[in-house]
Amino acid sequence: MSTPTDPPADDAEALDAAESLRLIAESQRRARTGTLPDGRLLYLVWGLAWGIGYSVLWTSSRTTGSPPTGPAFAVFFVCIAAAVAFTIVHSVTRAAGTRGRSARVGAMYGWAWTLGFVSYPLIVAGIADAGASPEIIALLANALACLVVGMMYLAGGACFADLRLYLLGVWILLVGGAATLAGIPGTYLVLAGAGGGGFLLMGLVETLLRARRRSVAGGRRG
Repeated sequence: MSTPTDPPADDAEALDAAESLRLIAESQRRARTGTLPDGRLLYLVWGLAWGIGYSVLWTSSRTTGSPPTGPAFAVFFVCIAAAVAFTIVHSVTRAAGTRGRSARVGAMYGWAWTLGFVSYPLIVAGIADAGASPEIIALLANALACLVVGMMYLAGGACFADLRLYLLGVWILLVGGAATLAGIPGTYLVLAGAGGGGFLLMGLVETLLRARRRSVAGGRRG
């Protein structure tokens, strides 16, 4: 026998059904999140790579008054190579437990980074062999790096339906254009500050949004 405070049987069943649907949706979201690249890590890695690498190039170029060479470029390429390697391993690993379309999308996105940065030095080398000046080569290399990274983030945003990733791609493309117009050595400072800083800022935004979602989810469960 129900008490006056008990909800009608139909209402109780409706509440149970709604809660079941919510739990199913939540479990699907968690599973989907677990197979996508963690934007916080990618933003942090690329922010540090650009911030450190381009700062070293700017310091070298400002000191000599010409495009940097030698040790400065060695530091830069180590930073970029580390970021590319991390992105590939992270993207492929996150997709390793998936099957079908999700697995293919994750793997293709991860390997697209490899293709982009394999062709990158070949293009720069070809321009150098054609007789371009060191300043033109330096500006082209920076612009091309922004083009590859920016387009990859645009592709990632489209593949994973991530608006923030897509907007970051737009930002990197704009930074690349502005850096090219800044000339030598200003181009390196623009890339270190606006480029690396943009990655780090987006990482902070992503961290805050995830914390907010966890807080909201915890409140609902409570």
